[in-house]
Amino acid sequence: MSTAVAVDDLVPEKKSLWQKVKSIVPPANERKKLLPLGLIFFCNLFIYTILRDTKDVLMITAPGSGAEVIPFLKTYVNLPAAIGFTIVYSKLCNKMEQKDVFYSCTYPFLIFFGLFATVIYPNVNVLHPNLFIDKMATLLPAGFSAPLSIIRNWSYALFYVMAEMWGSVVVSLLFWSFANEITTVDEAKKYYPLFGMGANVALIFSGQYVKWVSSIRKALPPGVDAWGVSLKYLMGAVVASGCSMLGLFSYMQRKVVNDPDTGETTKIKTKKAKMKMGMKESAKFLMNSKYIRDLATLVISYGMCINLVEVSWKAKLKMAYPNPNDYSSFMGNFSSATGTVTLTMMLLGRSIFEKFGWRTAALVTPSMIGITGSIFFALTIFGSTFAPIASRLGTTPLMLAVMVGAAQNILSKSSKYSLFDPCKEMAYIPLDQESKTKGKAAVDVIGNPLGKSGGSFIQQILIFLVGNLALATPYLAGILGVLIFSWFKAANSLASQFDEAMAGSEESE
Repeated sequence: MSTAVAVDDLVPEKKSLWQKVKSIVPPANERKKLLPLGLIFFCNLFIYTILRDTKDVLMITAPGSGAEVIPFLKTYVNLPAAIGFTIVYSKLCNKMEQKDVFYSCTYPFLIFFGLFATVIYPNVNVLHPNLFIDKMATLLPAGFSAPLSIIRNWSYALFYVMAEMWGSVVVSLLFWSFANEITTVDEAKKYYPLFGMGANVALIFSGQYVKWVSSIRKALPPGVDAWGVSLKYLMGAVVASGCSMLGLFSYMQRKVVNDPDTGETTKIKTKKAKMKMGMKESAKFLMNSKYIRDLATLVISYGMCINLVEVSWKAKLKMAYPNPNDYSSFMGNFSSATGTVTLTMMLLGRSIFEKFGWRTAALVTPSMIGITGSIFFALTIFGSTFAPIASRLGTTPLMLAVMVGAAQNILSKSSKYSLFDPCKEMAYIPLDQESKTKGKAAVDVIGNPLGKSGGSFIQQILIFLVGNLALATPYLAGILGVLIFSWFKAANSLASQFDEAMAGSEESE
């Protein structure tokens, strides 16, 4: 009889469908944090997707411009702006509370994007020095065409940099710093991949919104500035979403951060005193931290790898879609496809974290970029070899390269949003406050543009040495392989340090 009872005790109790669903839904105290966080992330990515699509159309299709301008923008404009912001951000962190830093850094972006559509763009013919640049172009060698294009279209270049900085500053730095402050590691493992799902619905909505705006431009009568109309629609959506995001952030400050029901972690972290360090001390502190250096290597490697492939793809994209309307419409569909694939990856992400752990999740993105990037470069280098295949598919080698490049970007970005970003943010949680605040600023705000500008600098050198981007492609493919190797090495090193930090954190508790 006792044996039968023992056997019955070993048989797991079967759960009903409602119990299974209920076990997935976060408890009320966690929902109070996670739902507004998910909505803030939704607004963030909705804005960033619109900005990302718009900045490419503005800069690449501008007079005398093209995809070749992007490496110069990222190296000589975006990187200095990122370094300057990090200096300002460090001083703001020493003088203000974190919530005030959030407001102080976000409002200038929204004001600029609103002014760009209503004041700057309608007056570009007056603001852009076209006659001066035309004269300089006749005096300087052809190699100066890209820098001259940036000066000619300086307001577009400024928009490009501000759009890039939104991703680094508001999404990567401000949002994730706040999320890490009020979220435990256990909550992050369970919900970071999932609440990102709701945010990536924003990619689908924003992509279709951009496409809808493109259709409005097509219907406008002759003589009407189509881009001027579309920019007002696009930037209107950006400002409205930004105000909604700030409203949600204000709600969390009033109703969530100081609520004892949301957990001890929230209260302790928000009340913890901040250590003050100057820029020199901060730089020395960060350079001496292997943990932060490995984190920076991950971010820089991603930026360099995606840039090496993306610029080559955008060069072919402009060849396929020289008209701004067609280019914008394609980018709208591209963003929607990215959102759809990312949603699927988000579902897989939670299982990968639970079954395989942080290390495996961190290695998915470099594997994805390495494999898909190799396929794209092979198609670009050996285009004539693939011509019969393209013909049988009813397309051209150019369009085949465009579609394969789009697939490469979609898969790379979806693995970044669903796995790379959550892995990176989880890595900050066991660190002390100083490492979180200034380490994150250095890694995200400087590391991200440094990676992109590093890739751009490599492209500039190769273009100078071999003549053009197409001839540089074989070398870019080889450099991609080297970067992927260093990425793998840093990820494995960081995984071991993360496990040790988590074990130490659990022992201290």
